Amino acid sequence: MTRPPPVAPFPALDLHILVVLGKAPLYGYAIMQAVEAESHGAVRPSVGTTYRALGRLSAAGFVAEADPEEPEAEHPGRERRYYDLTDAGRTALASELGRLASLLGTARERDLLPEPRQ
Repeated sequence: MTRPPPVAPFPALDLHILVVLGKAPLYGYAIMQAVEAESHGAVRPSVGTTYRALGRLSAAGFVAEADPEEPEAEHPGRERRYYDLTDAGRTALASELGRLASLLGTARERDLLPEPRQ
């Protein structure tokens, strides 16, 4: 049975992948590393979960295979497949981030979160 494409709210890994791909096209392992680094270790995706998430995001039209921005040096092993946000992915990401920003604003108004650090 196939899962339906992701819709807001996105699963945590899917959202993190969209955010890291907002900078430049990346290949799978680099996506995993960036997600872990940018989440400060809170999200540690495995190879399988990363590629399943990329499959969902691709099926939804939010990411697509792409060429790297800069050609890379030779490396051993299989050819790397790069992924990038589509226009629909950028739109969905902006919408989801706006929703989350609004929710955080409401939480701060209700003194449920500390003020952000400067």
